[in-house]
Amino acid sequence: MTTNEADGWDLVLEYAVAASAVAVGWSGYLVDSLKSIGVALPAALTQSPFTGGIVNLPAIIIVLGLAEVLLLGTRESTSTNFWVVALKVSVIAVFLAAGVAHLRTSLWHPFLPFGLNGVMHGASIIFFAYIGFDAVATAAEETKDPGRQLPAGILGSLGLSTVLYLSVALVLTGIVSYRLLDVPSPLSFALLQHGYKWAGGIVGLGGLAGLTSVMLVDLFAQSRILYAMGRDGLLPAQLTRLHPRFHTPYRVILLTGVLVATAAALLPVQWIAEMANIGTLAAFVLVSVGVIVLRYTEPQRERPFRVPLFPLTPLLTVGASIYLMANLPRVTWIRFVVWLVIGLLLYFSWGRHHSELAS
Repeated sequence: MTTNEADGWDLVLEYAVAASAVAVGWSGYLVDSLKSIGVALPAALTQSPFTGGIVNLPAIIIVLGLAEVLLLGTRESTSTNFWVVALKVSVIAVFLAAGVAHLRTSLWHPFLPFGLNGVMHGASIIFFAYIGFDAVATAAEETKDPGRQLPAGILGSLGLSTVLYLSVALVLTGIVSYRLLDVPSPLSFALLQHGYKWAGGIVGLGGLAGLTSVMLVDLFAQSRILYAMGRDGLLPAQLTRLHPRFHTPYRVILLTGVLVATAAALLPVQWIAEMANIGTLAAFVLVSVGVIVLRYTEPQRERPFRVPLFPLTPLLTVGASIYLMANLPRVTWIRFVVWLVIGLLLYFSWGRHHSELAS
């Protein structure tokens, strides 16, 4: 299995599992939003079997609904995502405005209650919050000027989102003790604790919008990765067939939707998030190593994207990714190894004999 093929298999784990984790969070925000207006959904239909429920039905509904949006085409899904993101940013502003009025700096002491090791462990768990930025690269074939637009889109959105992440984290931990925030929908929960039922409902709606946009990006990226793998022979070519009317890879979109919905319906969010993180970090390691190797093995290859400070940047990426992976629980590593074994079996039983890269 080559670096490209292993990276593709890791990206399957990254986007599909991340979308499942976000779907579980979306379900949590829906429950809180409805609760703020006096509607209580039964726990048996909003939680996984591992957390006391039967099935997470809202997670299934949102995943399959977004898969249908993706079937309609890139233009339609992009338009949907634009309005969803606009709503999300507006609601973040509402949360910050409502939260600042109740800010207590005493809640920030100690600022690092679990020390530096706790920060690193937390970073390894919540790393999938940054997954959507590299997903922009999966749309390169559908971008007019990818050499210019993709770096600007990735870096611009990364910078803006980092500022918003830090602002929300400071306000959130400044109005409610961090000890109480181990819930699927912490923003709406925090405002409800201060009696803001209306704000809790609005933020819950914003949480739904924000998580919807993330799921849409993850599902889009996942479907395009599976499509590319099928086109290169690593998966059965039947998966690459386009819809006769919408010209979208409808089979991989449907397959992605079913797999993501199943994981979100039956698994707890912590398991899913840990698997998404280790898949993402492993993919970053492989991409960084590939950048270094290709510079020497194929120096004449056309490169529309240039990595700054080569080889320092990819080496730092490898080191940081491995360090975060080392902070993940042992059981996550076991699941990851099982996933890699499945990928190897698929490659040697199918991909090795059909891959265009191997021919």
